[in-house]
Amino acid sequence: MKKLTTRDIRALKGKKAQMLTCYDFQTAQLLNETDVDMLLVGDSVGNVVLGFETTVQVTPAMMSLFGQAVRRGAPHKFLIIDMPFGSYTTVAQGLRTGTKLMQSCNAEAVKLEGAHETELKTIKRLTEVGVAVQGHIGLTPQSVHQMGGYFTHGKKSDRAQELRDEARRLQDAGCFSIVLECITDELSAEITKDLEIPTIGIGSGLGVDGQVLVTNDLLKMGQHTPPKFVKPIADLYDLRKKLIEKYLKENRA
Repeated sequence: MKKLTTRDIRALKGKKAQMLTCYDFQTAQLLNETDVDMLLVGDSVGNVVLGFETTVQVTPAMMSLFGQAVRRGAPHKFLIIDMPFGSYTTVAQGLRTGTKLMQSCNAEAVKLEGAHETELKTIKRLTEVGVAVQGHIGLTPQSVHQMGGYFTHGKKSDRAQELRDEARRLQDAGCFSIVLECITDELSAEITKDLEIPTIGIGSGLGVDGQVLVTNDLLKMGQHTPPKFVKPIADLYDLRKKLIEKYLKENRA
């Protein structure tokens, strides 16, 4: 199976690219046998796997550990690793974090949140040394405390214009694609049409160039109800629970 490149992903503009999160070796093995375009080792591992309330507690060492596991399981997939909270507060720190994650995980790209001056300079510097970068705007979970919670972005005209500008700046800084998270459907479609690089939406409508979902949400592997923009295709939590209960009952007879 041919592993995609950043050139291939850019060519997916308008073709509904598919990206899924992955955190472990066995799930990576499964996804490696599908035609999913990209795998993201997201810092959402903090919520989904480690049980943290937010992604803020996730460290580069954690991302490296989970990233290595996914790489071993999915050698034929384009792999993106999240740069976690506090790991790119300066350009020099961001350069160290990005290059180390690329090396330790043998990844194809890293992803970071935001489009302020430091993030933009970090993206430019990373791309200058050969690190492919995926941008991320809208709801940026690492900033959940500063933002005041989880909500849809772009409803007000001033914030909508900010997001349009941020997307353009990320493209100009060298990002090969951008994640649009929880941005209004109309604004996401406008941003997508305005950019030359693909937009990957999550909770941002259908007018984007591709979608990303947390695999664990898509399969409902956890106890809690997934976000409202996710329509699970299975309930593996309930299924696994029933199978284990059946096993325990049979072996106690």
